[in-house]
Amino acid sequence: MTETASAVTSLMAAIADVGTDPRRGGYSRPVWSPAEKDLRSWFLQEAHSRGLDTEEDRNGILWAWWDLPAGRRVTSLEASRQGALVTGSHLDSVPGGGAYDGPLGVASALAAVDVLQAREAAGALDRRRPLAVAVFPEEEGSRFGVACLGSRLLAGTIPVERALGLRDAAGITFAEAARAEGLDPAHIGPDPAALARIGQFVELHVEQGRGLNTDEHLSAGAPAIAVGSTILGHGRWRISFHGQGNHAGTTLMSDRCDPMVAAAETVIDVRRLARVQPEARATVGRVEPVPGGTNVIASRVDLWLDVRHPEDEVTAALVEDIWRHAQQAALSEGCTAELTEESLSGTVHFDPQLAASLTEAVRRTAPAAPLLPTGAGHDAGVLAAKVPTGMIYVRNPSGVSHAPEEHVEDDDAVLGVHALADALEDLL
Repeated sequence: MTETASAVTSLMAAIADVGTDPRRGGYSRPVWSPAEKDLRSWFLQEAHSRGLDTEEDRNGILWAWWDLPAGRRVTSLEASRQGALVTGSHLDSVPGGGAYDGPLGVASALAAVDVLQAREAAGALDRRRPLAVAVFPEEEGSRFGVACLGSRLLAGTIPVERALGLRDAAGITFAEAARAEGLDPAHIGPDPAALARIGQFVELHVEQGRGLNTDEHLSAGAPAIAVGSTILGHGRWRISFHGQGNHAGTTLMSDRCDPMVAAAETVIDVRRLARVQPEARATVGRVEPVPGGTNVIASRVDLWLDVRHPEDEVTAALVEDIWRHAQQAALSEGCTAELTEESLSGTVHFDPQLAASLTEAVRRTAPAAPLLPTGAGHDAGVLAAKVPTGMIYVRNPSGVSHAPEEHVEDDDAVLGVHALADALEDLL
């Protein structure tokens, strides 16, 4: 493997101490936190060191351009960027997340630029269009609650008023946070001009399950790389249970309207109802009682529900079933409940022509690379409704993601860079 491709390991090592979480383990890098801003600065510095032209657009997306030489352009610089080839990922994380979810895609994109620049310098690459590396903000939705917020705003798939009004745990709105970062809330939202610059988008990502970690793939010659085929339809909902706050020591059990009990029963129902539906995944990963005192009966409990299934109709039916049981649980405790949809994405089928091109290129590096569906959402999935998108996955031997145990072997990361560079070269 070439020295340029192995730069991905040094790039990942350079950010290994950024945003470590001593309480949860792993990394906590919410959008526009000090840790995430340090990573954005790191990206810009690395892009500049490669001679890339950087900018931040009105939605907070970072772009690093490897433009065509002036002598190869038949139009202006800005016009020549229309229909460019774009790669990249995100730098924010879930609370206590792994090291590779997002940053691996960004580091691999930079290392792939190294490979391609070396090939061009050697006369082995004849580019016909520019390449850009993009970094999308708030992909995880860990601060404002909506996943892939940056790409949703770019593509116009979320109402601007709703996005600007989203609040983080401290009550800060997205509009306020954006303004503090130098963005103008009046200009946030759909950006047709920026979207037109994306001719195709290819995102490399750590594999977030056991798709490349099955007994079959762990046999001799198991592939370390896969090409994305689909993303399961998925959404996030908030169920709020309202009861009567009271004193834990003076209120008899028979006199309580305890929303925590209704919430607890619903959590159990979520698992039970999802287990009887083949291929469904339903999770409650966050519960917040108000006011949250140890000796206080809560007045309200919010829980967040994540539901996924390959068939959008099944996702909707499962959420409806869960909601019906939640209402019954609330009623039995003398409480009320309300359901709020926070985000919803249908099942995504990646562009078949692009998938075929990626597969052909990737298999030069990893001959057994399979087509792989995933249950994890990505910016590539959001953009797929507007432009041709595709994904390349790198093996995760732990099979664990959104947790500190997430892992990628150095050799596999380098292999991923070669696969990405080959795929980008074919498309350039």
